[in-house]
Amino acid sequence: MAAHATLQDVYNEEIKDLWSANDQMTKIVKVMSGKAHDPKLKQALEKSLEGIKSHTDVMKTLLAEGDETVKSEHCKGMEGLVKEATKHVTQDAPKNAALLDIVIISQYQRMSHYGLAGFGTAAAYAKALGMQDHVKKLNTIVKDIYSGDEYVSKLAEKTEAAAAHDKAA
Repeated sequence: MAAHATLQDVYNEEIKDLWSANDQMTKIVKVMSGKAHDPKLKQALEKSLEGIKSHTDVMKTLLAEGDETVKSEHCKGMEGLVKEATKHVTQDAPKNAALLDIVIISQYQRMSHYGLAGFGTAAAYAKALGMQDHVKKLNTIVKDIYSGDEYVSKLAEKTEAAAAHDKAA
């Protein structure tokens, strides 16, 4: 990676980093979907996978429109989040189904929030660069991610209540 000389360079690097983040997140979300017990959580994770693929396609288009090399740049931030999710969801996974779903939601949301920050930042860069079409597409991605995050938050509240009820019983 060369030093950034312009805001356009920084923007392109952000898009490439987010692409890598999506590729890495896809792998662990597939695992989490397979381990989720709550059918609504499983469905939300599967829908997320479709969204991640769609978002990656948008990033490839944005790079191509800017005459930039269409390739990802390894995202070390998501690498750490994926390692953490893998540890909590596979290696140290709770035996209790409701508790495992809570852990899955927590790990999913950490990765989603990383995406929200990255795509929001990329949209701000695109706005500063006067790339209104890019701003629109990136803001749509932010809305998609936020919507999924809100939904799994609601699932978490129900799951937490169920887990607390199981403990009290």
